[in-house]
Amino acid sequence: MKLFFINIFLLLGIQANAQIWLTDLEDAKKTAVEKNRNIILVFQGTDWCAPCIKLQKEIWNSEEFKEYAKDHFVLLKAEFPRKKKNQLTKEQQEKNNKLAEMYNKKGYFPLVVVLDKNGNVLGNTGYKRVTPSEYINILTSFE
Repeated sequence: MKLFFINIFLLLGIQANAQIWLTDLEDAKKTAVEKNRNIILVFQGTDWCAPCIKLQKEIWNSEEFKEYAKDHFVLLKAEFPRKKKNQLTKEQQEKNNKLAEMYNKKGYFPLVVVLDKNGNVLGNTGYKRVTPSEYINILTSFE
């Protein structure tokens, strides 16, 4: 029984600290307007793009970024997998393709676009070999 409660506690702790990455621009804009926040739009291919994988591991998964982002950003992810086992639904792939047409015409990966709450581009960057704190400073410099 004791083990049961420990597992529940751990699951709740993990869930409470989990990031919420949206996958729909309109949902992201609605949330950004409600919370008066900018949107971080990430174009990535985490099953084939080495810098995307590094960005995920070093920045997005860091406790420092998670803690900052939950009160300052709306997170929007446009994933472009290549492996068959990771393929998206047709509907989601179409949404991501539309995002790429709007914000990533040159097809850079990873591309991190900072948008205002209405979807206007404030700036963009890619993978940088910096600390999470330094990366946050880069993202907020576009505001």
